[in-house]
Amino acid sequence: MSRVTSASPHTKQAAQRLTALCCLIYFASYLTRLDYGAALAEIILDLEISKESAILAVTGSFITYGVGQLFSGALGDRFSPRRIIALGLAATSLCNIAVALLDSIAAITVLWCLNGFFQSMLWPPLVKVMVQNLPKRDYERGCVLVSGAATVGTIAVYLLVPLCIQLESWRLSFHSAAVFGLLSAVLWLRGTRTLSQPLTFSSAAPLSQPPRPAPPALGRLLCLSGLVPVLGAIVAQGILRDGLTTWMPTFIAENYQLGSALSILTAVVLPVFSLVCIFLTSHLHSRLGNELITSTVVFALGSAASCLLPLLHNGGAAASVLLMAVTTGCMYGVNMMLIGRLPAYFSRYDCVSTLSGILNACTYVGSALSTYGIAAVSSRMGWSVTMVLWAVIALLGTLLCGFSARRWGNFTRKTEE
Repeated sequence: MSRVTSASPHTKQAAQRLTALCCLIYFASYLTRLDYGAALAEIILDLEISKESAILAVTGSFITYGVGQLFSGALGDRFSPRRIIALGLAATSLCNIAVALLDSIAAITVLWCLNGFFQSMLWPPLVKVMVQNLPKRDYERGCVLVSGAATVGTIAVYLLVPLCIQLESWRLSFHSAAVFGLLSAVLWLRGTRTLSQPLTFSSAAPLSQPPRPAPPALGRLLCLSGLVPVLGAIVAQGILRDGLTTWMPTFIAENYQLGSALSILTAVVLPVFSLVCIFLTSHLHSRLGNELITSTVVFALGSAASCLLPLLHNGGAAASVLLMAVTTGCMYGVNMMLIGRLPAYFSRYDCVSTLSGILNACTYVGSALSTYGIAAVSSRMGWSVTMVLWAVIALLGTLLCGFSARRWGNFTRKTEE
């Protein structure tokens, strides 16, 4: 990626406005994606269903989200990404409204799977928009802010759902998220009307470069860049990030006998730590310079916390919440490096959106494995075995990132030449 200088005040305002809109979209996407998981314990009680039945909706949505990433990634490189984003957010909002009106877990599961597919239409085109229209420095700052917006969205979900449960029911939170999502889609379309062509930065070249003639095939690019093992690390961080986020309220409720609303509220600690870890990871990367070395260090910190969890969880809810928060926060930092930063290096090959879709699909392979897998393991073998499994997965992710760091460094140096 070429180095750039600072843009003029006018173009800085344009970059800031675009970044703010991207943050709004990703905030709304988390609000309309995580509300089911946050309300899971209450939905189980209200509909009188098993954990395995309830979690099928989340598992299915992760599968459709992951598969959809491959399609939306390719579409984002061929059609208007801003329109794909607006369509996806509007459709996911309508799915939220429909779920709130239903009592059948089978129907809810089908709708939430559709919700996962529509959610997949957001991230790859969003990366494409940012890469096309922001210089390198603004793009890197935008990755941090958009990741932060996702975390703030998670905090909002874990505040909104308990409030709605207390005021009326879990259904109110779905209606509220849907209204916000529809309004955000309208604001996005209005605010990005000038993006039919990339923004012009008077003293800074855009991050994206014209594609080179006859670029290597995508599979060969993955091999040359050393990203093949990293796909496994991305699966690992998806397991831990979304698995712990989804199941922490249930874990707390079952192990420490807290009510549903209070257990959900304790999960607010997870995204708070995640927000801190995202900014600390960005600062660490500014010193280390290599995304995979940074990911290895952050993964290792998450591994340490996950290894302590089975040893200290008997010390009370506070210790468990703290260690799970550190683990999840580290995974959000890793996610920002692997999902947010890596695709930009492939702009010269004109496959930013496609690669972003592939990488994010791997995240949600992990997410799908974690949601139903954690339900099955915790029900059959208990939470102690589940916690040990989390530690093993974290260690595996650390090793895979470390293994690929040198090859990735060589690839990025050639890319920046």
